[in-house]
Amino acid sequence: MNNFLFVASENDAIHNCKVGGVGDVIRDVPREISRKGDRVHVVVPSYSRLHQGGKLITNLNFRLRDVTYVAYLYEVEPKEKDENIFHYVIHHPEIESGDIGNVYHNDLTEPFFTDTIKYFIFCTAVAQAIKQNVFGKINIMHLHDWHTSLLLFLRKFHPKYEMMQGIRTVYCIHNLAIQGIRPFENSHSSLQTWFPNLEIPREELVDPRYADCFNLMAIGIRFADVVHTVSPSYKEDVLLPSEPPEFIGGEGLEQDLIEADRQGRFYGILNGSEYPAAKKTGNRTLFKNIYNTIFDQVQKETVKHKIDFLAHTGQKILPYLKKRPGFICASVARLTEQKFYFFKRSPEALLKILDKLATVNGVYVLLGTGAPEYEHLLRKISHQRANFIFINAQSEDVIESIYRESDLYFMPSLFEPCGISQMLAMRNGQPCLVHHTGGLKDTVRHVHTGFSFDGRTYEEKVQNMVASFEEALDIYQNEKETWKKIRKNARKMRFTWKKSVDEYYKLLYKWTS
Repeated sequence: MNNFLFVASENDAIHNCKVGGVGDVIRDVPREISRKGDRVHVVVPSYSRLHQGGKLITNLNFRLRDVTYVAYLYEVEPKEKDENIFHYVIHHPEIESGDIGNVYHNDLTEPFFTDTIKYFIFCTAVAQAIKQNVFGKINIMHLHDWHTSLLLFLRKFHPKYEMMQGIRTVYCIHNLAIQGIRPFENSHSSLQTWFPNLEIPREELVDPRYADCFNLMAIGIRFADVVHTVSPSYKEDVLLPSEPPEFIGGEGLEQDLIEADRQGRFYGILNGSEYPAAKKTGNRTLFKNIYNTIFDQVQKETVKHKIDFLAHTGQKILPYLKKRPGFICASVARLTEQKFYFFKRSPEALLKILDKLATVNGVYVLLGTGAPEYEHLLRKISHQRANFIFINAQSEDVIESIYRESDLYFMPSLFEPCGISQMLAMRNGQPCLVHHTGGLKDTVRHVHTGFSFDGRTYEEKVQNMVASFEEALDIYQNEKETWKKIRKNARKMRFTWKKSVDEYYKLLYKWTS
């Protein structure tokens, strides 16, 4: 039996610890490993809240900043129990809850400042837990994104934690664009501040673009035994230099990735999706759930600044409580440059899509929160167009209804390492309209399981986005049999975690199997 340790910033197997797709992966992959008879320990930060109600396992004492830190390891209850999976959180007062999903901090003037500090503490505490043999003998350590890569730095350069060199270490890149870049020195979030007694080999840690900074994503790529992205096409993308906004590739780390690929330790493996039995719920709950979400939101003190807009949205959906629109297009995503850059730079394209929808009594439902400039833009367009229903809030009930009831799922991501939303929509027989990039290339085929758009220039991409939307709507209206076939093909697709994890064992975990 192999004994795994998964280290990540999110884990949707426990309550209130998910912001994005990383949480889904950390929930689902251990389940598949357990089905193979292996054991998994999963550890994430507590964010000053997740340890509450947990069982204290041990204190963890370690040195940072030339002082002794004490962190606390708790075992916590998962949403679903599995005898082979153990879930933990690490609590320390400086590992704070952030303003993004109560997980990450959004430092506008110094990106990654606060998060770097809390993940320094978290990773060192994990290393200490391994040293104290809390998880037993670990065979494989699977790390996720820059938030956990400090463990590779400690493994290679810290004499106290050299015992980790005997552990097979896998590093997963979920989003290469977010890299955790901070100064070597002269900052509270520098390596010199937190590890003053270590000899820091700057040439091995340096960011390719900023000579005075280290890059935690690069550390993961350089020092892991094996590295993987979350789709084959995203792997091919990141081996090439970025040329934004037409193409988002290696984001400055393409040479590190090319070297890892040359060494035979870089892979692209498509994420999977769970395929549970269809829920026995009504198929007309979307607008009721939107209404209930808005009612709940307006009672919260934290959203007083947008109560007027929430009321505006509630008023817009009232007619649809009695009669469904003629066509429902929908999106669910964080409001970021990655997800909605095309809308921000070319709002006229979104307006054209809404005008086209209006000809068939159609609506576009978009649920999300995020960057203030994106929220402002979408609230403005919602006031301009009656058929744009922008739900500037979060609701699992609304999300589930969107995946179950919409006619077309819209995913115009500027880049997409893998994407889970298109898989969730497709398993319900919902065609998706996507940008032909990254993992979306690997999951959606134009006029077979959905629709896609691309282009050589930014202008071509935006024109083709509108044209592909018009094509989808035309097929829905005028080629009923073709639409039914596309829906059937989408529903038949299976992106299973069993297939993905089989590839993990073959390519990533193979030294211990």
